[in-house]
Amino acid sequence: MVAESDPILSLAAMMELADWRRRISDLYAEVRILAATDVERAVELWRTTRERLFREHPQSPVRPGERQAFRARHFRVDPSLRFEVVVAHDEATPAPTSTAGALAGLGLGGLGGSLAMDLPMSVGGTMSFSRIGHVVIPFADGPRRLGVYWMAGYAGGVFLPFRDATSGDETYAAGRYLLDSAKSADLGGDLERGTLILDFNFAFQPSCAFDPKWACPLAPPENRLDIPIRAGERLA
Repeated sequence: MVAESDPILSLAAMMELADWRRRISDLYAEVRILAATDVERAVELWRTTRERLFREHPQSPVRPGERQAFRARHFRVDPSLRFEVVVAHDEATPAPTSTAGALAGLGLGGLGGSLAMDLPMSVGGTMSFSRIGHVVIPFADGPRRLGVYWMAGYAGGVFLPFRDATSGDETYAAGRYLLDSAKSADLGGDLERGTLILDFNFAFQPSCAFDPKWACPLAPPENRLDIPIRAGERLA
């Protein structure tokens, strides 16, 4: 996300950031295609590309003095932690009248039936989002529900953060992200069926996990899982 200490970017930094986002967008486009036939190869591509960008790119979230030695850490790939789930509207908000309404958070015709709310930030304060619905994930330990959000400002986009029983031990204490489509971190889905692909093997640490100068929205209480999710990026 944004750096709290750098409210105004230089032209060079803006061009670097545009390049970073372009590279991440290209990566996820390739991952979505590859994962259709070979998820493990898609995960390996995602891991190696991100690690290289974190070491070499001037917009890496890793502190400059730590980049050369940076090595990403990951859990073992777990195919059972890949799901395609329906985005359902919340009982407390009006039901959408169409598929477009059900997928409003994907930028399809407004945010009808969504609920405005604020998510906590890593540097204090909050950031505005709309809660567009929820998903129910059929884990082996039983189904768990996660809220799905749409970023109100910035570039907009689907946002799905979570915490789990590894947070603060094996992973970043404030949680990880599954989707952040404003930054092109989007694993796909099916428009007609109103689904999103959620693969925890692609769960990643927010930028503030590497340097506290970054301001990152965090997982709210409803997205705190009571089970360990040992997939995706780890810190220890």
